[in-house]
Amino acid sequence: MELFLDCMPCMNRQVLEAARTATPDEESQARIMDRAALTLARRAEFSCAPAMAQAMHEIVRSVSGVADPYQAIKRRDLDAALGVEPLLWRFAASADDPLRAALKVAATGNVMDSAVFADLDITACVAAELERAFARCDLPELAADLVAARHVLVIGDNSGETVFDKVLLAALAAEGREVVYAVRGRPIINDATLAEARYAGVDAYATLMSSGTGAPGAILEDCTPEFVREFRDADLVISKGQGNYEALAGARRPVYFLLKAKCALIARRLDAAIGDYLLVRRDGS
Repeated sequence: MELFLDCMPCMNRQVLEAARTATPDEESQARIMDRAALTLARRAEFSCAPAMAQAMHEIVRSVSGVADPYQAIKRRDLDAALGVEPLLWRFAASADDPLRAALKVAATGNVMDSAVFADLDITACVAAELERAFARCDLPELAADLVAARHVLVIGDNSGETVFDKVLLAALAAEGREVVYAVRGRPIINDATLAEARYAGVDAYATLMSSGTGAPGAILEDCTPEFVREFRDADLVISKGQGNYEALAGARRPVYFLLKAKCALIARRLDAAIGDYLLVRRDGS
């Protein structure tokens, strides 16, 4: 998915937040923003928003000297998510359609994105969000594809939602399927790496792997050959979150995108409204 001019203000806000998270030194923050402005001016060099975000956050790390500015925030979100985990399993267990419920739990985990979730009552927020229906749910297609699928790849997103994803991974692993859960190769914003996935306990439900990328989206050109083979060869792929949608919308294979639309651009692309929960199958170009 291409990079739009509308992405620029959002990118600028995001890097300013990251700069302030990484260092209290205003001179360092100013240097970060100056270098970020030059990167914004080179927007034509980037294939999608996650590619530019990777470059912007590398500036934050380089200037601040902090390798993982969101480390404490990720741990906070993980602990909060683990606190509501029993609610997630109860919701799925009591549902008439267990697969739809597991998908909804995983999609709801997107509220754990710190930029959206900050200062909310997590239990009340999650309980309310779980009850919201999908605006679009290509579940019949997914269920049909799962009949023959023996090897499923799920591409994770932010750290807090890894706890929510366990419910979906357990459902996918039914009937002896092999499930692989891929996360970022290096810290980027509040996205999950192997460290966060293990802390969440995801390895009890799926085989973990790194995509190799430090971008907030699985840009295939930036991923390891091992991940690209996994992505190509898996019988079924489920991609979580907006960043992965931006990186993989043009992939040459069928992908199920599971996300909450958080910006107008993504919502328009998916014929949805901001805040909608979606499971969308794309056949690939």
